[in-house]
Amino acid sequence: MQQEWETTGLSVQLEPVGPNEETFQKLLRTINNHPLVQKYLRGTRHLLLSFDWLDEEKKDDRGHEWGWEWDWNEKGLLFEAFRAIYYDYTHNRSVIVTGNLRQPYLLRVETSSIQPLPTDEEFAMAVEILEQDEVFGSLLQQNLLRPYRPMPPLIETELPDGRVERILAVGLLPLSAEEVRHEIVGVDMVRATVIRFEDGAPPGAIASDIVCEPPASAVQSTTNKGITGQVNVTFRSGGQVIWQFTAIRPSASSGTRGSGIELRNVRYRGRLVLARAHAPILNVRYQNDVCGPYRDWQYEEGMIEAGPALQEVNSFRVTATPPRTILDSGRDVGNFRGTVIYVQGSDLVLVNEMEAGWYRYISEWRLSADGTIRPRFGFSAVANSCTCNRHFHHVYWRFDFDIGSAGNNMVWEYNSPPIFPNQPWHRKFYEIRRQRDRQSNRQWLVMNRSTRNGYRLVPGVNDGTADEEFGVGDVWILRFHSGEFDDGVNRTSGSPEQVKAQLDRFLNRESVLGEDVVLWYAAHFDHAPGGEGSAIVGPTLRPFNW
Repeated sequence: MQQEWETTGLSVQLEPVGPNEETFQKLLRTINNHPLVQKYLRGTRHLLLSFDWLDEEKKDDRGHEWGWEWDWNEKGLLFEAFRAIYYDYTHNRSVIVTGNLRQPYLLRVETSSIQPLPTDEEFAMAVEILEQDEVFGSLLQQNLLRPYRPMPPLIETELPDGRVERILAVGLLPLSAEEVRHEIVGVDMVRATVIRFEDGAPPGAIASDIVCEPPASAVQSTTNKGITGQVNVTFRSGGQVIWQFTAIRPSASSGTRGSGIELRNVRYRGRLVLARAHAPILNVRYQNDVCGPYRDWQYEEGMIEAGPALQEVNSFRVTATPPRTILDSGRDVGNFRGTVIYVQGSDLVLVNEMEAGWYRYISEWRLSADGTIRPRFGFSAVANSCTCNRHFHHVYWRFDFDIGSAGNNMVWEYNSPPIFPNQPWHRKFYEIRRQRDRQSNRQWLVMNRSTRNGYRLVPGVNDGTADEEFGVGDVWILRFHSGEFDDGVNRTSGSPEQVKAQLDRFLNRESVLGEDVVLWYAAHFDHAPGGEGSAIVGPTLRPFNW
């Protein structure tokens, strides 16, 4: 049933769309009980670690992304193809199941050495193994150590036959003044053994007496990848429709590692602006590489302090007041796991808090009645030793602009003083990577060639500048291609070259004049310990000739 919340002449209406939790659980039972899946898993110690909706990113001739009729008579924007990954601890392997919602009983099953990221449930299993350890068991039972989820979450050791040991990293933080060492240990999930490191932590991490940030909550749970949740949102002013779009929760967002709150088919005053807007790439590098570098993930939802629900649909809660994230309270606490929607002034705001190891990230979208869109990303952390050191976060948004239609768009760039004589605005004819330039007030405009409607992308004042070595760039102007919704990197740690954004491979010198245009925008945040200033970054998208 559609419901509405109204305040000061503005109204928010949410409509559930796509499969609900009951439907999702039904699909998981179908997969788990399938004879072909049981052929691989029966009699083994195993756990479902990952579920992905495989994104085909197709469009019809009007620019809308295709929806699908579900077997359960539900219609949604999630995709018909899926992939589930179980870990078989008995045989030290991943069991990968792929299928299609149209024919859920026709499955393909294969094995791999791929190592999915740990879930809450698997981390709890690792802690249980530690509780049986002769060294750490009594310390945990006496509450002298608190386990926490560190970075990197896995310690991958390749065996000579190509298999990889399933070793989870577990941080152990002392809670008393007694002589208990802060350590990050490895827990071998196959052999149920504990691995300690001479320096107190595996390569790429630090566990020292110096600890920064507030303590992590000991009771909060997070979401796994693939958990369903999407709503159609309508924002009205005085009865007139201002915004319409589909919002997808981070756990169901697209991309190899998720992409925060994702918006689809965004319309302002009835006109199509964006086919998709999300942040599929997030990484961090430390000064002098004292930790990391890391490629983070944007699907694991944590807890947020939210007011009473005026409406709650598919893990989207409408409230009368803004929520409090860790950036607001300075504490890793909350009473709601999901996305909060509220109205502030003439703005519609969506906020979600996410986790990646000890990091806490804020995904936010602010859509104003005047047509302005402000995507925002915030950075924080809980108790650890790495973030005591200066580090640099890099977040990459992807804006699939469909101004009026999927094609027939073009891109202009503004510079003052102009690059070309007497031309502050000039067109971009081919794919290109560009840097921000504050001295010339550089910005970009995506416009429909026929209607001359458009949106300007204005860099944020806190968004930093690419360092070329790891931050690699600020803006990419690309022609749309299905499947290029992220760079495909699926590893948490490695060399800077392995972990940095790989967007330059999409630069093929193709024409972007009168085409379907995608803009990638990167913000780079210098996170110095004790530093002042905002820990929130992001550009502003403003309507032009609307």
